[in-house]
Amino acid sequence: MEMKELNELINNLPFDNMKNIYSSNNQTLSIYRPSMLSERFKKYDKNKNFQIFLQDGTDKNFRPNHLRLLIDLKLRVRDVPEAKQTLLEVFDRIFYGQDPSELLEMLSNYHFTSFINPIEITLYLAQLFIAEQNIGYGGVSKYNPPSLYLQGWIRTFIDSEKEIDQIVLRICNNNPPLVKYTCCDDKNHKKYNPHSRPLWYIQ
Repeated sequence: MEMKELNELINNLPFDNMKNIYSSNNQTLSIYRPSMLSERFKKYDKNKNFQIFLQDGTDKNFRPNHLRLLIDLKLRVRDVPEAKQTLLEVFDRIFYGQDPSELLEMLSNYHFTSFINPIEITLYLAQLFIAEQNIGYGGVSKYNPPSLYLQGWIRTFIDSEKEIDQIVLRICNNNPPLVKYTCCDDKNHKKYNPHSRPLWYIQ
């Protein structure tokens, strides 16, 4: 589904309900909307809060974090360097609202042997994380939209020539992505361009 449909689904999901979003290769992505928040998240607006779960086979489901997505992408581009530009474009299109299922064909000619999740799960996980940031971000973001922080790091992990541990250290230290990956999509930045298209940062 497109981002606008996903946002509507999330906002209309009743409290304390789990909804499967996508299943592939015995893995399932789901969302859950809790009516009660833990002490850690007590300052969040429960009406905007939802949680993402991943289940692999019969294993207990768990809440994946951003590093699972980002490391998966870095492994793929190291494994198949010629897929870099296509990966960047696919995840840009997801950020701009396109349905991940419409983008799988763009990656069908690449044979990845290093990854964490099947590519379909990776695409839908990115879409869910972007929706999560835009709907439920609990603080005051320097980015508009808030999901641009994550999208900047998605672009970094795919595009950067730096080693994976160096990039992971930067994000784990709460450093922002380089402004070259965010400025034209950021409504708070002087270089914002409402007509930005995929791959603007490498053209």
